[in-house]
Amino acid sequence: MGNPFSYDGKRVVVTGAYSGVGAALVELLRELGVAHIAALDIRKPEGRIDQFIETDMGDKSSVDAAAGALGSPVDVLFNNAGIAATFAAQKVMAVNYQGLRRLSEAVLPKIPKGGAIVNTASIAGGQWPSHLTEIQELLAIADWDAESAWVKDRAELVGDGYAFSKECVQVYTMASSRSFQETRVRTNSVCPAPIDTPLMPDFRKTMGENIIDWTVENASGAMATPEEIAFTLAFLGAEAASYVNGVNLIVDAGFTAAMTTGQVDFSAIA
Repeated sequence: MGNPFSYDGKRVVVTGAYSGVGAALVELLRELGVAHIAALDIRKPEGRIDQFIETDMGDKSSVDAAAGALGSPVDVLFNNAGIAATFAAQKVMAVNYQGLRRLSEAVLPKIPKGGAIVNTASIAGGQWPSHLTEIQELLAIADWDAESAWVKDRAELVGDGYAFSKECVQVYTMASSRSFQETRVRTNSVCPAPIDTPLMPDFRKTMGENIIDWTVENASGAMATPEEIAFTLAFLGAEAASYVNGVNLIVDAGFTAAMTTGQVDFSAIA
């Protein structure tokens, strides 16, 4: 038996590879022996990639063009690109959910049996159970423009777009894990707590200093590093996770567990 964590000979796609978690993932995959990395982003990464496709994940024609430019096979698709709510809610939804879904479904025919799709979600999407009916309604829409119209018509539900987009990613991960299984492709997501990346100032601006600091304090006392999240992403894409499918893996140093078991002081947020 070979090393089940190895990426020897594998061809992968990483969206949002320019900085933060995506950049850390590129370097980790190189250490794990990956054969080919295609990076999709609005800026060319400085990391060790083999192909760069300039891509706006919030634009359907850009996503379609990127999918068409990718070679075969794609052993693992890492849907890592995402933006904070410093953008308009519709743009946030387009990048964080619509583009992720469109790319996944366009690339699926290029993913061989045993391949994987790994999405970067967030613990911010943990309230999906309270919106499950609405999210499933959105998931039932296959057309990009119709999705956008649905989002526009439900401004109150969508809010600033960030948390709801991550709720949609979590539910889409579970839903697609069943349908994609017909081609033996696994789909999972990673749901991190706050990460120390160049996007953090945007999250502090949109979510508020108090909620970020409170979350970090009730996790481990420190933000996650990009490398720590990259480790988890790489695991889910590897053969080591061959029986893991449809899982939204929480990576938050125990924050969600503490909340669920009533060990967190909510009054500290005030």
